[in-house]
Amino acid sequence: MKNIFYLLIASFLFTNCKSVYITPTGDFNESKAAAAPDYSKSFYWAALPTKADEADKTPKGVEDAQANAKVDVFFLHPTIYTGQKGDDQWNGPVNDPALNKRVDESTIRFQASIFNGVGKVYAPRYRQAHINAYYVPAEASKEVFDLAYTDLKNAFQYYLDNYNNGRPIIIASHSQGTTHSRRLVKEFFDGTELQKQFVAGYLVGIPVLKDEFDNIPVCQTPSETGCFTSWRTFESGFTPKSYTSDKVAVTNPLTWTTDATAVGKSQNKGAILRKINKVYDELCSAKIVPESGILWADKPKFFGSFLIKDPNYHIADFNFYYMNVRENAQERAAAFLAKQ
Repeated sequence: MKNIFYLLIASFLFTNCKSVYITPTGDFNESKAAAAPDYSKSFYWAALPTKADEADKTPKGVEDAQANAKVDVFFLHPTIYTGQKGDDQWNGPVNDPALNKRVDESTIRFQASIFNGVGKVYAPRYRQAHINAYYVPAEASKEVFDLAYTDLKNAFQYYLDNYNNGRPIIIASHSQGTTHSRRLVKEFFDGTELQKQFVAGYLVGIPVLKDEFDNIPVCQTPSETGCFTSWRTFESGFTPKSYTSDKVAVTNPLTWTTDATAVGKSQNKGAILRKINKVYDELCSAKIVPESGILWADKPKFFGSFLIKDPNYHIADFNFYYMNVRENAQERAAAFLAKQ
């Protein structure tokens, strides 16, 4: 029975996050949304360098370097409000212990933790849009996403006013987090005085155009700073019918270039799947498909992987390349600091 349980867990690892149980009904009504978070209270931060949280976790052999870090990382988490029992509003309540636990034990532990080797990690809770907001017409979901972005904008402004103190900044995000980080980077960094503090962006899991920003280019080398990286991962040979364009930025997270040459799994320094202390060396490859704006990865092999049928590896965009991202963030930060 135990083995069957783990096989079932593996089968869910890379599944699309579309709602299974509850779909919000009715139109968005801000008056029915949960109260806005108060970012002066640590409760409303999923990660802060001043408190113990899941972003402090590390795989075996690496250390949490936040205490002495000279760089900050502002992390915008993906959609965790995915239609489980009780997820019946258009925006997730930030004071819901069950939802917060799901956020902390998934994206904060397995994604935000990537960056504790380079900077002090700040990850705000926010009234995230329900996953089904992505599956309704844009005009129907605009206010839902706007409310979520308002929280993140307020969190970032609070961070700037109370925590940053002029330190270099990395922006990291996944999926819905990237939906919002595109706006955040545009508003706060692109052509502003704050751009001088911008180390790099890891804007992953949602299409980001090559010319998304006026003054912030796509990174072309592993040590380039003041630029952004982005990718969306699918099984090699599969091209989704929608959201494909040669105008979308794609970075190879094994070489940190935009070269379309296939890169073998031997250059993959380690993936993290269901256990933070278990590193899978050389798990999968990476190849940019420039005409489609996506990244291909050969199907990984691990216990239970034969059950993976979905060619969309979205949920593992960061985790397939966990150690490569971790080391690259350190490299870019070092290059940025060397220029100061």
